[in-house]
Amino acid sequence: MAISLEEVNRIAKLARLSFNEAETKKLQHELSDILNYIDQLKQISAKGGSLPAGQAGASGGDPDAMNLMREDVAEVRESPEVFLKQSPAREGNFVKVKSVLE
Repeated sequence: MAISLEEVNRIAKLARLSFNEAETKKLQHELSDILNYIDQLKQISAKGGSLPAGQAGASGGDPDAMNLMREDVAEVRESPEVFLKQSPAREGNFVKVKSVLE
């Protein structure tokens, strides 16, 4: 699914971002790749299968690529006091920040 330069400019305007012409064209290509990959995932989901060999990503890739998982092991960390001492303001055992809600 290709995305037009007008659509990229509209998205940029909504996000309050500005890009020069080269950046806009690069973003157009990247967004089109993302949308194409999403279409592939939808097709796989509908069929209940997997990506064809050699198409591990939107623009191809390693057919033997897979997600690697690691054991979820608890690690010894610094005490919270070390981090609280670095904060500009604190209240008890919490970092004090400005209110974001009125």
